[in-house]
Amino acid sequence: MNTGEIRQRIQEYVDQLSPERLLVAADFLAYLAEREDNDATEELLNIQGFKEAFAKAKNNVESGKVVSVDQLKRKY
Repeated sequence: MNTGEIRQRIQEYVDQLSPERLLVAADFLAYLAEREDNDATEELLNIQGFKEAFAKAKNNVESGKVVSVDQLKRKY
C-alpha cells in the first residue's frame, strides 16, 4: 500500500468519527508528529561533533559570518 492509499484510508476513518473521537485522533497524530521530530533531533545529536559544529554555525550566523546563496551561485 502506498502513501496516497494510506492517506485515503485514514481520511475515510476520520470522516466516520464523532467530534469527541476526532479530538482523540488529533491528539494522537500530534503525539506521533512530535515523536517523529524528537527522533530526528536525537539522531542528529548522536552524530559525533554535531553539537559543536551546530554551535559554531549558529555563532557565525549571529555575527554575520555567512555567504549568501547569490554569492555562492556566482562563485560556482
